[in-house]
Amino acid sequence: MTCEVAEFLNVTIRSVEIWRDRHRKYGDRGLDAKPPPGRPSYLSPRQTRQVLSWFRRSPKSFGFATELWTARRVAEVIRRKWDIDYNWRYLCGWLAKHDITPQKPQRVPREADPGAIERWRSHDWPRLKNGRDASGPLLPSSMKAACC
Repeated sequence: MTCEVAEFLNVTIRSVEIWRDRHRKYGDRGLDAKPPPGRPSYLSPRQTRQVLSWFRRSPKSFGFATELWTARRVAEVIRRKWDIDYNWRYLCGWLAKHDITPQKPQRVPREADPGAIERWRSHDWPRLKNGRDASGPLLPSSMKAACC
């Protein structure tokens, strides 16, 4: 009988024997699925959703000096909010599992003038690239090599 059950379920005979022995010893409760290995999460599902929602906000709103979220900062906010200590190295994997990837904000100089940059790109750069300075005459070959 054990062989037929194992074949029907496409498992080993030994698995069927273990299940049979557990059922004899503990009844139906002995066949319950085992919890996954490892330490359970310190955060409840609600807290997990709340942590993930933080990434829609600026780290500055949590008292940090820059716009960069790091695992250390996430660990710090979790500790402040719920007095739960997470190792930031563990949080790197936890964040990746929740599709939060490391990202750095693009740096934009405060004095940048988008209009001036676009004029330079569309007007001055093509002339320099083609061997002419902004006023029009050809650049000497020595300067052209230095520019390009």
